[in-house]
Amino acid sequence: MKKSSPDSSRDFASPAIVFAQSSLGQALLKVLAEGSASHRAIADYLLRNHVRVTAIGIEELADSCDVSTATISRFVRDIGFKNYAAMRAEVAATLQSVLQPVDKLRSNMVRASGAAAPAIDSLEHAAANVLASSQALDTGELAKIVKRLTAARAVYVMGFGLSAHLAAMLSLHLQPFCPHVIDVVTHGGTEVAAGNLAHVTDKDVVVVISFPRYSIDAIRLASFARERGACIVSITDSPASALAELASHVLYAQATHPILPSSSSAALAVIEALVASLMVSNKDNVAKAARLTDAISAWLDGGTPAAGKTRQRTTHKNKL
Repeated sequence: MKKSSPDSSRDFASPAIVFAQSSLGQALLKVLAEGSASHRAIADYLLRNHVRVTAIGIEELADSCDVSTATISRFVRDIGFKNYAAMRAEVAATLQSVLQPVDKLRSNMVRASGAAAPAIDSLEHAAANVLASSQALDTGELAKIVKRLTAARAVYVMGFGLSAHLAAMLSLHLQPFCPHVIDVVTHGGTEVAAGNLAHVTDKDVVVVISFPRYSIDAIRLASFARERGACIVSITDSPASALAELASHVLYAQATHPILPSSSSAALAVIEALVASLMVSNKDNVAKAARLTDAISAWLDGGTPAAGKTRQRTTHKNKL
């Protein structure tokens, strides 16, 4: 991923993303993509629970992954370790490297907020999430997504729960620049979403948004669309997210929060970055934005006095 500088990006990058980028994380992601069902279960658990793994034995890991200890041992050897203890030691060493800058950031945040009141702590996490997502943004990936959106016959945007609001905002932003935009979920839930995706084809793009707690419906419907050849673009928080594996293209938004299950602040910032990139990607979109501004300016507060008078005269005639 493209980062502005090695040092600053590491200070703010999501621990889950940094761990996944390590040599051990890359080995686990490879198993997640190519391994057997049992090995994928182990790799997924390690990517999501790397801190806990440093404190548990092989039996507890086997129970957590619903596999045998023999399967754990085979997995460990397959990814290059002599035994489980050696792998656990490597997880701990990787985590030490990953968490040092995170601990430093957390300490700075606590000092800055004094007593670390929940409101201040929440705002500080939001700012850190946006900065981390900015540092981790892959501009090459962003350009590819813009190209796919521009060429798509239709763009489907899907999010459930709190992500439904993010999906609605992205849909609204895309409408002036894409010929056909469908907000998949709207107010109808899974049944309506499935119906809206019924005619998806390989000429379409499906943008799926999900953060912890991840929506099973989003994962299943994204799989449905991929099976029909659609390009899947995921906006999620971690390479360990199932949506990252499903997608042709991924944008990451850090979503950590001290109290809530996840934060949407960075996701919104990433959505705005995507739309801004789309708007300036060609002259036609710039012209569309200008025409849209002209079209709606008469209905915006702060318009010209003449526009206000026109509205008043039109309203008076309608009453007559």
